[in-house]
Amino acid sequence: MKTSVIFALALALAGTGPTAGAATPAHAPVKVLHAWIRVLPGALPAGGYAEIRNTGDKPLALTGASSPAYGKVMLHESTTRDGMSKMHMVKQLPLPAHTTVKLAPGGYHLMLMQATHTVKPGDEVPVTLHFADGSTLKTDFTARPANASQG
Repeated sequence: MKTSVIFALALALAGTGPTAGAATPAHAPVKVLHAWIRVLPGALPAGGYAEIRNTGDKPLALTGASSPAYGKVMLHESTTRDGMSKMHMVKQLPLPAHTTVKLAPGGYHLMLMQATHTVKPGDEVPVTLHFADGSTLKTDFTARPANASQG
């Protein structure tokens, strides 16, 4: 119980400072690196990508996200089977202890839908990640053009 309270406090404090790129101070158990959004033309949904690093000793699970820039944000996974690509919503993404999990094109990603305003390449978009234990982590995702690739 005490560990989860400390973890929640660390995550809450992590969201109070600058958040470009690495979203948490070095002592917090979750770090978000290389966070970016692929912006598509018109009203098409955007994809959110990042590396989520669990530096803690306990497993965590990402259950979703939210953003004031989008009316709806969902956790999705893209898969290819028998030459057919599919995308489906997932309820949670496990984050084992001492592991980095990637949200990347062609795999797990955030699907950002119903933009509340025009998001342009170069914009910093605030996104709050939600975890199974009820904690959250705010970070900024950098908007990139539709032809952007990971890296």
